[in-house]
Amino acid sequence: MIGLLGGSFDPIHNGHLSTARSLLDQLHLTELRFVVAREQPLKKGHGASADHRVRMVQLAIGDAAGFTCETVELNRPGPSYTVDTLRALREREPEKDWVVLLGSDAARDLDRWKEAAEVARLARIVVFGREGEPAPVSPLISGSATVPAVPISATEVRKRVREGLPVDHMVPPPVARYILENRLYL
Repeated sequence: MIGLLGGSFDPIHNGHLSTARSLLDQLHLTELRFVVAREQPLKKGHGASADHRVRMVQLAIGDAAGFTCETVELNRPGPSYTVDTLRALREREPEKDWVVLLGSDAARDLDRWKEAAEVARLARIVVFGREGEPAPVSPLISGSATVPAVPISATEVRKRVREGLPVDHMVPPPVARYILENRLYL
């Protein structure tokens, strides 16, 4: 089964990587794909272009076993709807089984998603949250997982970059270098 962890990854940070590794291991996934969104319907605007965000994901995962960067959402205009992504993936790779990995905060908006029932038909939906955090309940959700708390946010990374503060403890070193070399988030 292949896990799909979607997001803007603007930028990808150590919290994303810790969560992904935990989910890959806990759910015994054959692969976890970081799905870079062109434009998230419930979140507007990005600080970095899609090309920069893809490159940062690639740098962050390097050759880590089980991780890949998925760019299917960048092959069509936004907004990026999960149902469309799953249809495209199933057309391209019909023999695969998919699981959509959702943070508990995103799962609370599941009823607002475009064709949410179809998303659940095309893939399993597993919600993850921090220990002690209640998972949302929905007939569309087929499982849950607990991930370690890593108090890092992309918003905080961007803010620190704007303020000229170091972020090398928040993002992998190649991503920190890439942000500086490309003058992102200034």
